Amino acid sequence: MVESHATADVGVRNGYDADFLVTTAAVPVPSDERLAVLDYVHFSVHQDTDRRLAAITAVNVDGTQLLDVDRGDAWRFDERLPEEHQAGEALYAGNDLDRGHLVRRRDPAWGDGATARLANLDTFHYTVCAPQAAYFNQSQELWLGLEDHVLGHARAAGQRISVFTGCVFAEDDPEYRGEFRIPRRFFKIVAWNQQPALGALASTGYLLDQGEGLDRILVRGLRAGEEVPGPGPFRTFQVPVADIGELTGLDMGQLAAADRYRVPAEAQGERVRGAGAARRWRALGGFDDISL
Repeated sequence: MVESHATADVGVRNGYDADFLVTTAAVPVPSDERLAVLDYVHFSVHQDTDRRLAAITAVNVDGTQLLDVDRGDAWRFDERLPEEHQAGEALYAGNDLDRGHLVRRRDPAWGDGATARLANLDTFHYTVCAPQAAYFNQSQELWLGLEDHVLGHARAAGQRISVFTGCVFAEDDPEYRGEFRIPRRFFKIVAWNQQPALGALASTGYLLDQGEGLDRILVRGLRAGEEVPGPGPFRTFQVPVADIGELTGLDMGQLAAADRYRVPAEAQGERVRGAGAARRWRALGGFDDISL
């Protein structure tokens, strides 16, 4: 496992804080010893060096201290990790794939101005993004707004959340350019302190599917700006956190135990990976469909 350490580029970072939510027990990152751990300002990345993408990221968000900072767009490798363990411009150049932030740019940008600006810059490392079809990343207001929605729900309970986001790596993920495999799905888990006086942890999980458009982009080799012919559906689901654990192989432990979502009674016996999985999951058309 690669531990985070100081470099001229990144410097010393505090990373994700497992005690941030002030619950009865710490909330560690559901990780695996094979993953490379990289700490940044207010968040951490657990990188799958074989897939060259993050298996899971974890960020602390303090809604009372969020600042608006200039975006910037200077993507770069993390010098603490060999470049061959990261997916850089060789993946994203000359196609219709976006560098989709796994840690939302604004989530760690809180605290004093200097800290917020540094956190923003940290989200522009290649380790913090994943390939997402442009039509998907640019238009997914529901997916991108999930943190805000849950933060608003938790606002009376301390205005802090922790967010875990990553790739769902699968054996049938499509190969691309001879050196990459593109995830079809991504997950997100949001956790908060439901009852501050008791330190009661709550969580909720989501899954996003890139849809058929990803295959069309990869097969046709679309150039940047070229129209995507019929991108096909991309879908967002609210799903049991335990299902995310089964799909990713990561131990969700107390996050699964604190899940606010309940599987419909008629689907409780369904297999997560089988055809019945969709019966366990709630397709979201808007924030009103979310169960908290």
